[in-house]
Amino acid sequence: MSKREAARVSRLLRAEVVGGVIVMIAALLGFIAANSPLAEGYFALRETKIGPETLGLHISVGHWASDGLLAIFFFMVGLELKREFVSGALSKFSTAIVPVAAAFGGVAIPALAYIAFTAGTPAAHGWAIPTATDIAFAVAVLGLIAPRIPPALRMFLLTLAVVDDLIAISIIAIFYTENIQFLPLALALIPLALYAFIAHRFSARLARSTWGPWLILLPLGIVAWALFYSSGIHATIAGVVLAFLVPVNGRQGTQLAETFEHRFRPLSTGIAVPIFAFFAAGVAVGGASRFPFDPIAIGIMVGLVIGKPIGIALVTWILTRFTRAELDSAVSWRELIGVGALAGVGFTVSLLVTDLSFSDPGDADTARLAVMVGSVIAVGVSALFLVRKARAHPTRASREF
Repeated sequence: MSKREAARVSRLLRAEVVGGVIVMIAALLGFIAANSPLAEGYFALRETKIGPETLGLHISVGHWASDGLLAIFFFMVGLELKREFVSGALSKFSTAIVPVAAAFGGVAIPALAYIAFTAGTPAAHGWAIPTATDIAFAVAVLGLIAPRIPPALRMFLLTLAVVDDLIAISIIAIFYTENIQFLPLALALIPLALYAFIAHRFSARLARSTWGPWLILLPLGIVAWALFYSSGIHATIAGVVLAFLVPVNGRQGTQLAETFEHRFRPLSTGIAVPIFAFFAAGVAVGGASRFPFDPIAIGIMVGLVIGKPIGIALVTWILTRFTRAELDSAVSWRELIGVGALAGVGFTVSLLVTDLSFSDPGDADTARLAVMVGSVIAVGVSALFLVRKARAHPTRASREF
């Protein structure tokens, strides 16, 4: 990597570590609140409805967290995806092919594992739950348990998680969208077109201005988000679309996407995602949940803990064995399997897909607990492969931290 790219990745990883820790704390607080004397107030708050009823936006606080605040998270994901495709690791076929293919393997095998346990039942609709990797959690855990692994392996995980997010976004848009209303979707093109024109035409000014993006682009983004919500497409997709309209290399050499990513990441990692995690992780143990012996729970945990590392390692082995694709010489197969296991930490997007998959409270609570427990087990499995290896090379320094 160039010095500029290495510095950018280093900043991104630091931000993800901090964000991951914050989300862990928020999720833990939500789980404790749901299983404490505060439970009644906690669930009442989550179900409290706010918003303009005339616009069809009179929805619960929990719904606002998953559809509204999480759109900010997907906006940040979209910025990172576009930057990677234009000038980052995904812009070069030679460096992108292995982690990209591995990401598809890490989606396919967990989905098949889940279907194996739920085939022929309505629960099979949740097949996408164990396919997602939470990049903030995964990178945070990696920084804690194996801070000295090779930079190439960190980049492998980062690229893998970014592509995984793209696949998850596509799955939500294609398989978890019903009854599309085309009029609101067509009307959304108006604010999107204005947003794109302003972002490209005045990229240099927007990069220098403190209030310009908030006063000009944000209102257009909110209108586009509301129209996406009314169309039936999950509103978080609006965040990705808006991000893709931000130029990576704008006028006068302005890197607006990188500027926005740096400027707005604290809003995502410090507010939006933690609030979503706080409400999403609130599952009462012993309530409607049938965890851990229900097929839903077993399928999710097997998919996250076993399916993820098998899918990633298997596809990587096939590529490097039967094509000219190669892994970096600093990456060992033991470490690769450890990173594959770490990709089984599926939290933010997995919980979102859970909400989209199940209307029955028992099914939803069972899936939420399975996601949380499966993610914790995945961390333990990853540590078995990574921690001892990191200690075996105490002098190998990482430039990411």
